[in-house]
Amino acid sequence: MQITITARHFELTKAIRDHVETACLKLNKYFDQIITTHITLAWENNRNLCEMSLHASKFGLQSQSEEVDMYLAIDNTIDKMESQIKKLKERVTNHQKRSIKEFDDFSRASLYQTAGANEAKKLIKTKRVIPETLTIQEAIEKLSTSEDGYYIFKNVETDGINVLVRKDETHFKLFEP
Repeated sequence: MQITITARHFELTKAIRDHVETACLKLNKYFDQIITTHITLAWENNRNLCEMSLHASKFGLQSQSEEVDMYLAIDNTIDKMESQIKKLKERVTNHQKRSIKEFDDFSRASLYQTAGANEAKKLIKTKRVIPETLTIQEAIEKLSTSEDGYYIFKNVETDGINVLVRKDETHFKLFEP
């Protein structure tokens, strides 16, 4: 994590810098994907302001506080950022757990009504799969051992979802969206 500290209208001491750096390093125990942290400390009209912006892999968070003492302002800003990170982490992990529970059984059947009134209902089977990360050669080997005519996988080289279809014993088709 890269920590940048900016001081406005006062001289930044080594003690304040050390306090900020140790406080920022505490945030790593909650969320280890923090890329940069920028902290602005200011002295304006006999009050101490501390603003913090944090950039993680997919998120950007901000917090600020105003106190009489600079150390208190830093601590309050870090506490606010801690609570934001906890909420964010809880939201991300709960979302992932929910999606894993949702796909426990992987296949579902649903009724589909066609557009015409005289046409009968058709049953469409929907199969949801979690693709494995494989090379094309590994996918060919898996398809050769399975009874299905196709294999869905995540390609290591392109980092995209691909579909491998068996034409016959020696020929295959690869679909890359």
